[in-house]
Amino acid sequence: MRKAPRQQRSRVTVDVILEAATRVLARRGWARFTTNEIAAVAGVSVGSLYQYFPDKLAIAEAIRERHLHEVLAALSGPQEKEEDEGGEAVALDRRVERFVDGVIAAHSVDQALHRVLVDEVPLAARSSYPEFEAEYQRRYRALVASGTTTGEGDDGTEDEAAARMLSSAVEGVVHAAARRGDLGSSVLRSELVRLVLAYLRDRRQAGGGRAGNPPAGVDSAPCP
Repeated sequence: MRKAPRQQRSRVTVDVILEAATRVLARRGWARFTTNEIAAVAGVSVGSLYQYFPDKLAIAEAIRERHLHEVLAALSGPQEKEEDEGGEAVALDRRVERFVDGVIAAHSVDQALHRVLVDEVPLAARSSYPEFEAEYQRRYRALVASGTTTGEGDDGTEDEAAARMLSSAVEGVVHAAARRGDLGSSVLRSELVRLVLAYLRDRRQAGGGRAGNPPAGVDSAPCP
């Protein structure tokens, strides 16, 4: 942003501009996304808009930053293990289901907008949001740790790599579904839950082989 809004009135103005810009971007796409139309929809002058944003790309980046905050809000960390007759496996199932529901919810608010942000807008690399990226990966590490047998991963290196692998896989599925407009599919949801659970359970089994004796019929511990 060109200027950070400090007073309540300025913050309201920026919020109005971003709300209008979000609607225009989703409806028009990047090629027809103009500051003139944003100002008209927001009910502010173009000069007022330029007080805060130097160009339409800066506005798109601000929209994206809002989306990233929504993603973090939806991806609340896995809760502490619940007491349940089903035991640990049921608790992991529920954690994964909550996590997947959060991912889908964060990307379902406006699928048209999400498609434009992913496919059309020349946004900066997500690494330009280091605080978001660190917290985002922390959410995935917590999920990975919830499916890890106690004592595994002495220095956390494997969990870190697994979190990045899992986040990339989930993002790929969700972004592809957003492009197709079928994030609301119950089949997609159940299959994504199955994918995440299969990965976490496979790591747990492999970890059990490393920490103790190899499984029957296996001469050495499986590769991570």
